[in-house]
Amino acid sequence: MNAIDSVRDILTRNMRQSGIVIAFIAISVLFAVLNPNFLSPGNLTNIVLQYSYILILAIGMVMIIVAGQIDLSVGSVVALTGAVSAVVVVRNGMPWYVGVIAALVVGALVGVWQGFWVAYVGIPGFIVTLAGMLLFRGLTFLVLDNASLSPFGGIYQDIANGFLNGLLGGYGFDVFTLVVFAIGVVGYAIGQWRTRQGKIAYQQTVESMPLFVVKLLAVAALVMWFGYQLSISRGLPVVLIILAVLIIAYTLITQKSVFGRHVYAVGGNVHAAELSGVKVKKINFWIFVNMGVLASVAGIVYSSRMNGAQPGAGNMFELDAIAACFIGGASTTGGVGRVGGAMIGGLIMAVMSNGMQLMGVPQSMQQVVKGLVLLLAVAFDIYNKRRASVAR
Repeated sequence: MNAIDSVRDILTRNMRQSGIVIAFIAISVLFAVLNPNFLSPGNLTNIVLQYSYILILAIGMVMIIVAGQIDLSVGSVVALTGAVSAVVVVRNGMPWYVGVIAALVVGALVGVWQGFWVAYVGIPGFIVTLAGMLLFRGLTFLVLDNASLSPFGGIYQDIANGFLNGLLGGYGFDVFTLVVFAIGVVGYAIGQWRTRQGKIAYQQTVESMPLFVVKLLAVAALVMWFGYQLSISRGLPVVLIILAVLIIAYTLITQKSVFGRHVYAVGGNVHAAELSGVKVKKINFWIFVNMGVLASVAGIVYSSRMNGAQPGAGNMFELDAIAACFIGGASTTGGVGRVGGAMIGGLIMAVMSNGMQLMGVPQSMQQVVKGLVLLLAVAFDIYNKRRASVAR
């Protein structure tokens, strides 16, 4: 396969994923042209800090959507778990890690509650989580006694606001940050090489070697440039490490584990999955437990970022997480979607929000733009499905 054919194959083999990467680059370039401060080290750092909790929610949400379900309660769970943590740490003066553990336990219990009703009682996830959205928001008000609670301070506040820098020195930039990003690039390159060799072993089509190398170099250059921008700002954000660990872990779970394959099977065709021996109820139960835990992680990060808990925290977060998944390539009918795609979708939402804020676009217009982008992403998904069915 020559280089031109390879490029065409990459762009058309998965139009949804290719298109979303191109869209992300185009939107970033547009805002960089409109506002030079957009790509400044300080602003890039702020994007990581301000939207990390949405990306964490999107990791769990994409698994829910792939399985053919939906979760409308995650914003309220973010508020509830942050409130529980605040009561433990701020009001009762307990150590920061006790608050973290309490939030994680509450998130897991929320997941068990909702997973039970969906998996074993048979109520659709839309209804269960709609009820949960109201239930957990009400509990948040009760836990906080209708008042905000702050400040956390100390280590808890550093979860979302702390940085690792100076560990390996550096003059004008943080060497440790660059080393971490370089390790990530090497890991990505090794993973891509192994994937390529696996496809060759099964006699599948792969891009030409020159194009493969160019792709790796382009990704490496972009990642290292981003790492350098962080290194000359405040160093490596702690929350970025948390996010990276979750992305790697859930990418492996969804693509390499039996549980992950079963999630895709349930979303693709639940009846065929049952006939194949997949324990559908168990899968549905655990994806909601997982979502509850990840929502609690997002709650910890958000309350840390805000340095307190508020009854109205997490409002509309569920819509941002769902939009990130659909924009990133998840299918409205289930069975399709990847963690990486959801991350790109989430970054598009983050870049649009940040760029419009820098330009002084009113909040009302920002919501209009986000709604249109989500609508176009779903319309594109339906168009691709119809085109594929016609081709068959």
